[in-house]
Amino acid sequence: MRGKRSKQYRKLMQQYGLTFGFREPYQVLVDAQMIQDTDRFKMDLVVGLERTLHGKIKPMITQCSIRHLYTLDSSTTTPAQKNDLVALAKTFERRRCNHHTLEQPLSTLECYKDVIDPKSSGTNKNRYAVASQDEEVRRWCRGVRGVPMVYVKRSVMVMEPMAEGSLGVREGVERGKLKEGLRARGRGGVLLGEKRKREDVEAEEGSRLKVSGPDGDTHGPPDKKRKIRGPKGPNPLSVKKPKKKNAQSNDDERALLRKVEGPSTLEDAPQAPASIINEGPLDETHNPPGKRKRKRKHKPTLLEGLEATSPKSHATGGSDS
Repeated sequence: MRGKRSKQYRKLMQQYGLTFGFREPYQVLVDAQMIQDTDRFKMDLVVGLERTLHGKIKPMITQCSIRHLYTLDSSTTTPAQKNDLVALAKTFERRRCNHHTLEQPLSTLECYKDVIDPKSSGTNKNRYAVASQDEEVRRWCRGVRGVPMVYVKRSVMVMEPMAEGSLGVREGVERGKLKEGLRARGRGGVLLGEKRKREDVEAEEGSRLKVSGPDGDTHGPPDKKRKIRGPKGPNPLSVKKPKKKNAQSNDDERALLRKVEGPSTLEDAPQAPASIINEGPLDETHNPPGKRKRKRKHKPTLLEGLEATSPKSHATGGSDS
């Protein structure tokens, strides 16, 4: 089955279900000619009907239709074929039409008139679907509201579109639902299962907040100014985030600052090696290698210079004399 046609059949059965109350399993009346044609085309009748109607079915056959199979002409069908057709028909549910007392079975059209619409009211009270190869039967069923019809055409099972009478009923049902909804809205009520619109709720709340003044003027909360929207920026989730500095680079920067500025606290000052700490208290002459003091050389004064040169001069003078 083509996809487009299958979709149309599914929508059609949904319309029958909403308008006329069809439910699974669908009761399908099958006539004798339909059984003969599907057997000739090597088709599975039940599977084909379920595929066409898009749901489980309950095949049914009237007493007159099964008698038509018993009285088949032997020139067109062999006894083996007749037995197979009767055996297949016996697997279907028997629909009593109360015509078994007659000597000859009624035609399919007359039998279906008593089964589908016995009171000639033009309604399908028991919600039957009809699978028939008889054109007269399908023409009469179009006059009854709410009767799905299926037939086989060139080994393809086809479902007829909804008849005009059924379409009128469907439009009337939809129009009634629309009027009911408008009446409920006019009374200020809300239909069952319907959500109130946000604008209506805000309007009601605004009317409640408004208070009439002494002059008869109504004052309430100021109207909200409409926010002017500018050009939208980039999506923050799609923007690349800035890279964070590593902890190692931060430590290097701190060490460089300490070298430039010098130790600011006792904790930042360099510590003595562990070997020196373990040797004991330091002497006055013992300085750690990191803190060696520079020896200052004192320059001799003028008096010290004279004293250093005077003995030499006396010694030289005495010898000359």
